[in-house]
Amino acid sequence: MCGSFCTFSKAYEQMQVLAKDGYELVPIMSENAANTDTRFGTAEENRLRAEKITGSRVLCTKVDTEPLGPRDICDMLVIAPCTGNTLAKLSLGVTDTAVTMAAKSLLRVGKPVLICAATNDALGASAQNIGRLLNTKNIFFVPLAQDDHENKPNSLVADFELIPKCVTKALGKEQLQPILV
Repeated sequence: MCGSFCTFSKAYEQMQVLAKDGYELVPIMSENAANTDTRFGTAEENRLRAEKITGSRVLCTKVDTEPLGPRDICDMLVIAPCTGNTLAKLSLGVTDTAVTMAAKSLLRVGKPVLICAATNDALGASAQNIGRLLNTKNIFFVPLAQDDHENKPNSLVADFELIPKCVTKALGKEQLQPILV
């Protein structure tokens, strides 16, 4: 989870769906997501909610997430929500957060990373980063749509309800289509 706090409730709903479907989940939060109090909840409330759903401690440091791929701890990574900031870092290979380190860790051993983007600049500054990532092996996207084309014409948010279907596809190294709806 990255710092698109307004979409946390959607992410938690899909965590619950995946847990019910029998997936073993390891919650990961960027340092900002794990330590920032917002109008959408305190940092502690957000960490505790993820831990309650998954039954596992939230990993929120680079040291915590670096071994995920090499030690075969995870089959894939779902970044939900994924901010424009994290999209930029991933597209440029920057690994300075728990989430970007987790992605690097899994990608280096050929495992899929599923991005569930939520960013106000997806059709602006983040467009080039999305383009780079669409062309990156083992990176997959949850389909995106404009959430408020009149007031936020560059904003795109993934359809969080498609996460379970996208997980199945990404594990089979397939991209759910269409990507932009």
